[in-house]
Order: sequence, then structure tokens, then C-alpha cells
Amino acid sequence: MSFIPRRTHADLGPEFYDAVSAADFPETRLRYRNERAAATVGLDGLTDAEWIAHFGRFAPLPGSFEQPLALRYHGHQFQSYNPDLGDGRGFLFAQAEEHGTGRLLDFGTKGSGRTPWSRGGDGRLTLKGGVREVLATSMLEALGVDTSKSFSLIETGEELERGDEPSPTRGAVLVRLSHSHIRIGSFQRLNYLGETDAMATLLDHAVKHYYPALWRDGDPDRAATFLGAVAEKVAVTGARWIAAGFVHGVLNTDNINITGESFDYGPWRFLPTYDPAFTAAYFDQTGLYAFGRQPDVLAWNLTRLAECLVPLGEHAKLEAALNRFWPAFQQAIWTAMLERLGLKSAGTEADSALVAEIFAALHATQAPYERFFFDWRGGDAERALQSPAAAHYQTPEFASLRAMISDFSAVPQALARPYFSRESPRTMLIDEMETLWAPIAETDDWSAFHTALDEIEEMRQAYCAGTTSDAAGAAATD
Repeated sequence: MSFIPRRTHADLGPEFYDAVSAADFPETRLRYRNERAAATVGLDGLTDAEWIAHFGRFAPLPGSFEQPLALRYHGHQFQSYNPDLGDGRGFLFAQAEEHGTGRLLDFGTKGSGRTPWSRGGDGRLTLKGGVREVLATSMLEALGVDTSKSFSLIETGEELERGDEPSPTRGAVLVRLSHSHIRIGSFQRLNYLGETDAMATLLDHAVKHYYPALWRDGDPDRAATFLGAVAEKVAVTGARWIAAGFVHGVLNTDNINITGESFDYGPWRFLPTYDPAFTAAYFDQTGLYAFGRQPDVLAWNLTRLAECLVPLGEHAKLEAALNRFWPAFQQAIWTAMLERLGLKSAGTEADSALVAEIFAALHATQAPYERFFFDWRGGDAERALQSPAAAHYQTPEFASLRAMISDFSAVPQALARPYFSRESPRTMLIDEMETLWAPIAETDDWSAFHTALDEIEEMRQAYCAGTTSDAAGAAATD
């Protein structure tokens, strides 16, 4: 398959971005290349030298941008508005067409150098931060979350000073593949500046290129149509975070994009046990972005998008579009939980009751979160009660859930994959992340990192290949 370049974002005009240059790194040592993602854009045939030239030295990909574009946006950070944001250590390097779907894909960077929006920062990424993002995106994809793909990680030979890592620490540049880097904050900037015409331009661009099925020439309800579609996409991602036990950590409005993909991972974590108050960021002292508050925060962020669109649509229709979030979230959490368990839908009432009981039982028993889904895959009680976590499942607090699961049918071949023959599920708790990083930091030993990625790929195949469509389809047609 060949590479099909695009330069669609440039059509918006220079008021939406700044043309920039990448940093000139002392070294470029390839540490990770995502061959599966590369195949989706026809770049899997690149040699390592060619890969480094494009994704370490940022030689333009033929037919896309001659210079990278640092995107302009604002945003609410911990719900306080900041008009001084923008791509400060990244840029839009290139765009391409996804094979099979024709969808637009962005090559975005992290750690590629200073831009006009760096605000005094060095524009760099630590190697540890890059490793963390590769692991986060791999785990989330394996667990069924629509996430950006970590495409490339190259060590740069720089030593960086950071307050939250032992310093000096090694530098890196990351490239991620995503369907959009247009954020809620992209609209907020234009609203803040009072540039209604530019916002109409951005809205038309977003619908044409990211929601083409919704495009109608002269559609007076375009703003509401767009808002409703974004709300539903974001709702599904939020629901799948919950099913995956994932805490993003920094749900600012500049970290929510219009295609609803999960992206831009800093202090992420996975739950060890169910705890709505569990936070990922040490600086989130009020728990604003705690695990259980993520759906509410996403709804709050979408309300900020709705406010921006008021000049372009009718208030009542925008409100109705915004209100599509919660029903979409509700349906998505039922679907996601059933998929994770490899169970067929038993109808809305039964599905919702089961999911409510799962959270109640996990909270009461503090059974390991990921272990629960692994042990109860296919609703196999005999298998679950042979697990190291069986004591949790035999408590009175778990009795009602045991009975409810027995009323559900398993998706065909729910346990067919070798992954479910393991003694324990693959998890990525904070201590495991640190264990994977230690040999890299101490002796430049990447073997544990690559072994973890192999196990995560096995997990992805087990959860995502041939076991989700029946549950999802049944729930969707209920």
C-alpha cells in the first residue's frame, strides 16, 4: 500500500497555526516504531534510516507540509481559562489518508522543540515520558479505547532538567497518529478573540473533513449537528475509560479533540481497585480529574464548546445536541462493560442493572479491577472461583453479582484466545510502569519494555478480535 499524503489543515489559513522548524537533536536513536500503525498509512516499508529522517529529523513527507504547523488554541486548565496556550512542544508534522477508510490522519509530535507557544519551556520531552505514552496508548487500544497511536519514539541524546524526575534525564521525541488535533480549545480561542467568521470557517472545516456524512451545503443547523456528534464521540471515549479503569489525569479542554479520541498522556494511571476518588496527577489536589469524576468533566468541557458555537446556531438546538452526551455515555458504558466481560446484551434493563452491580461489588470487595474482567470473562464462574482473587468473589457483597452474571450468555469464543490461559492479566499499574523503566534508565536494557508490548498485543487480540461485535451489536439494537 502506498502513502497518500494530505495537507488539509493548511487550507484553514495561517491565522490558525504558525509554520515552525523542528529542533536539531544531537542524536537520533530509534527506540520504537509502530509497524501496525505504519501499515495503515503505507509507511511500513520505510528503512530505519528513512524512518529517523522523517520522524527524528522531520524531513517532510512527500506531498504533505513543507514545514510543520504549530497549532493555535486556548483552553481551560483545571477549569481556569488560559489564553496563552498553543502547541508549545509539538506540531502537526504531516497528514495522510488512512487505508481502508479514507479518513484523515494527523502525525502530531511531542518534544520536537520550541515554538511561539512554548511560554519559556524548552519544548522537549523526557524519554521516560515517551515510554509512558507508548505504554498508555498500547494498553488503551488493547482495552477497546479509541486512542491516538504512539507511532514513533526516538531518543535525542539530550539531557533535560525536570522537577518531577531525577535529573538530568534523557530526552526523546514522540510522534503520535490521531484522526484530529483540533481541540475544544481551538474553538475557545476564536470565541475569546471574537472571531466569529473564523469560527464558522473552522466549523465548516471540521464537519467536511471529520464528519463528512453530516455535511450539507448551507445547513443552518450545522453547529448543533456538529456538537451532537462530538458529544456522542466524547461520551463513548469516557465510558471506555471507565470500563478500562483508566484515569487520564489532565482533562483540560485543550486535551479533548473534536473526533473524541483519547490523546496527550501525562500523569495517567490505571486503577488497582475500584475507587471513584483515585487520581493520576500529584498536583490534582482537589481530585477534580479523579476517576469517578471524568464523565462529569467531559460534560463540562463539552458545555464550553457549546458556548463557543452559540453565535453560529440556535440556543435550543445546541442545548439539545449537548444533552446527547449522557444517554450516549450510559449506552456506551453498558456496551463497554459487556464487551470486556465477553457477554451478550440481555436488554437495557438487565444490562444497566448488571453494570451497576459490578461497580457496587467492586467497591465493596476491593477486588483487583483488571483481574475481575479477566477472571469473569464469558461469565465462567468455575474459572473465576479458581482465581487468586476468588476470596473476593465468595463474599456476601459479591453474591448478587455472581447470580446476575449467570443470567447472561457468553459471546462465542469469548475465552478462545491464548491470552485467557494466562495465570494473571496484563496490567500497567504505576509500580509496573516504574519496573519497566528501571532497566532502561540504569543499563539501557529495553527487553522488559518490548516483552510488555508483546503481552499487550496479545491482550489486544484477545479483547478486540472477534469477540466484541456480538455484544456491541446486541446492545445497539436493543
